[in-house]
Amino acid sequence: MRTDRLHVAILALGLCVGLAACGQGDDNARGQPAATVTTTRLQPVRWSDELSALGTANARESVTVTASVSQTVASVEFESGQFVKKGQPLVTLTQGQQNASVAEAQAALRDAQQQYERNRKLADQQLIARVSLDSQRAALEAARARVAAQQATVADRVIRAPFDGVLGLRLVSAGTLVSPGTPITNLDDVSLIKLDFTFPESAMSQLAVGQRVSARSDAWPDVVFEGAISTIDSRVDPATRAITVRAEIPNPDGKLRPGMLLEVGVERASRETIAIPELALQQSGTNTSVFRVETGDKVKQVPVKVGARRRGQVEILSGLKAGDRIVVDGTVKLRDGSAIKDITGAAANSGAAELAADGGR
Repeated sequence: MRTDRLHVAILALGLCVGLAACGQGDDNARGQPAATVTTTRLQPVRWSDELSALGTANARESVTVTASVSQTVASVEFESGQFVKKGQPLVTLTQGQQNASVAEAQAALRDAQQQYERNRKLADQQLIARVSLDSQRAALEAARARVAAQQATVADRVIRAPFDGVLGLRLVSAGTLVSPGTPITNLDDVSLIKLDFTFPESAMSQLAVGQRVSARSDAWPDVVFEGAISTIDSRVDPATRAITVRAEIPNPDGKLRPGMLLEVGVERASRETIAIPELALQQSGTNTSVFRVETGDKVKQVPVKVGARRRGQVEILSGLKAGDRIVVDGTVKLRDGSAIKDITGAAANSGAAELAADGGR
């Protein structure tokens, strides 16, 4: 009997505690203050994002300077890193034998010229046959050709810059024996950089010649290099299913060098869309949502589908429309149905006052 009474007393005590807790929870819910937030009203914006890739910089023109004959270096007429103009001498090879051959050919040419002049006068007096004059004229032309050939061999001993550009490291010295293919130095025209990068074939419909390109380098983190697509390869790589794209970037100050790795962004055509501050997004696993302000300053948590991102902004593909008002800052304590106190205007005025005060100081 005493046991039954004890059980009844315990049940009654538990019921009282539960009712008290429920009542306290209801009181807390009814008395909870409105959350302080800032909001923004959505409007359509022009959105232009980028396709991203990594690219390799190449010079506008690039060549490894070599000799065309086997010979020793007589003199080196450039320094490493020097800017040279087209046709400027870089290296002179030993050419004593060639100069002697030129002198011999010129002497033969003078003799052939004299013989031709004598025979021409005799032919005018009809003292020799015209056939003899024609033979002498042919001998004269052959002598001229031999002089030109010997002069060409001398010219081959002077290696000149094939175009304007910057030289690389000097790889030879006076007395070095060079032969065809021996590297002497590198020459690069870096006034314009050809930037090569690849995209998956699925991106081909979004690429076109003339599209604006921006590039960034770790060497110059605060500089954006602007250019445009000049060529899209005619073939897709069957192994990688990627297509190579080439952009041209002006490089008047020479900051970019051949071989550099650059981050490339290709600007896509702009479109009208809805974008929100990234701070307003609520992420729970794979689900993304925002708090939309409803009538009576209550919020509703609505799922959204996001698209591209840029500089703190997120494109909204579905879930919101123009004219909706969403919570940007102060979402930490919000729940579906929470009441809010919007201080957007006050926050803006406070920020303006702080800026004015800073300006006054």
